Amino acid sequence: VQLVESGGGLVQAGGSLRLSCTASVRTFSNYVMGWFRQAPGKEREFVAAISASGDSTYYADSLKGRFTISRDDAKNTVYLLMDSLKPEDTAVYYCSAAAYSDFPPFEWEYDYWGQGTQVTVSS
Repeated sequence: VQLVESGGGLVQAGGSLRLSCTASVRTFSNYVMGWFRQAPGKEREFVAAISASGDSTYYADSLKGRFTISRDDAKNTVYLLMDSLKPEDTAVYYCSAAAYSDFPPFEWEYDYWGQGTQVTVSS
């Protein structure tokens, strides 16, 4: 399984970005999909997850209301819409996929990871 993120870039504080992650897998709809991020000098942290069915979503408490995860199984793609961006959202954002897990998965349960896409929010 390969995961390829896109959509990162430079944005001003208060702006929005939509990240995409496309998976090269036949059974995309079987996977729980997640987003994580890692800021410079910090550990990787959980951002959001969406169940295999798409019926359930889960967010880091600090990001609720600003970030929205969604998926389009016809396109093998998961999205992360980020609104009201802040400089502290600056990080490399990673897409991840978990084949078999409860929802939401623990970080160690994710089987596959993308290479990441840089998001930089200027003040």
